[in-house]
Amino acid sequence: MIFGIITHAVHKVKDGQIYAYEPYVREMNLWAKYVDEIIIVAPISNDEIERIEIAYHHPKIKVVSIPNFDITSFKNLIKSLLVIPKICWMIYKVMKQVDHIHLRCPGNIGLLGCLVQIFFPSKQKTAKYAGNWDPQSKQPVTYKFQKWLLGNSFLTKKIKVLVYGDWPNQSKNILPFFTASYYESEIEEIEEKDLNKEINLIFVGGLTIGKQPLLSVQAAHKLIKKGYNIRLDMYGDGVMRNQLESYISSNQLENHIVLHGNVDKDEVKKAFQASHFLIFISKSEGWPKVVAEAMFWSCLPISSKVSCIPYMLGNNTRGKVVTSSIENIVEGVEEYILNEELYQLQVTNAKVWSREYTLDKFDKEIEKLLHA
Repeated sequence: MIFGIITHAVHKVKDGQIYAYEPYVREMNLWAKYVDEIIIVAPISNDEIERIEIAYHHPKIKVVSIPNFDITSFKNLIKSLLVIPKICWMIYKVMKQVDHIHLRCPGNIGLLGCLVQIFFPSKQKTAKYAGNWDPQSKQPVTYKFQKWLLGNSFLTKKIKVLVYGDWPNQSKNILPFFTASYYESEIEEIEEKDLNKEINLIFVGGLTIGKQPLLSVQAAHKLIKKGYNIRLDMYGDGVMRNQLESYISSNQLENHIVLHGNVDKDEVKKAFQASHFLIFISKSEGWPKVVAEAMFWSCLPISSKVSCIPYMLGNNTRGKVVTSSIENIVEGVEEYILNEELYQLQVTNAKVWSREYTLDKFDKEIEKLLHA
């Protein structure tokens, strides 16, 4: 089987190997086990390989380079109109070669892939919609259009669209799915975490406006001012790093809040194992892997009400859904500090639920999709 991937993820080529963002590549390496050849249509960068990027594992793989584009301004829109026909033609040629079309959505390249696939009604397809599938959520018009097109069984045929959450009134194309991070063999028992000592909070994600990392810092600060022994470890990098560093410095929080930057998977795993609470108040998510990973390691999530998070947290039985307010976040953490029995119960609930979603199970589900 020749497997074609259409994605906006930026790829890099070095020493004959193809690299991209680590969580995405780890997933695609599972798909790769069941195919004979892979052709990727994606933008290519000549930048150095970063710590959060890894290589695909497959003996027969190549990437077809396409221009990256965006339509965030009028100038960029005009530029995009010049390259879009070329990109569509390149996507068409690859789709014609392959036996199975795999779309990565939402994204600009995924949108073009959704349009071009209409010309291949007889080919088997899958699409991974990694964003928020909630029909009631506010989203860009381009995202809504991708969702409509993927769900339209007249225009989009022979496809399974993998979405996060089980939503009502969906077409036959839509398949509720999940993402996993760990194998069953990685499961370790974690000692019960004591809330009477230092309370460890953790943030994992991009230091970007959408992830709202400053809220985590401000909530930790308020808990400290209320007299709690708090430490916040933050993993990830981004445009807000300087702002966070300034806040930490001006409030003399260096002994309580540490920015670790981008680190490898094992370091994050150890941090989850040592932490009591994940503070993750994101504006938009698909399947928030950091929430599931925290639960896996007995780290209870305090998170925002986006996408399928209320489902993941079992309507506040496996963690707490809060608003984007410092007071509400602090109240969420305090409720558990003041009721350790509730904390330990929900930590157990979260761990049991999360460990149902292992890479072993994910692997088997992918094999079914490719050989259906």
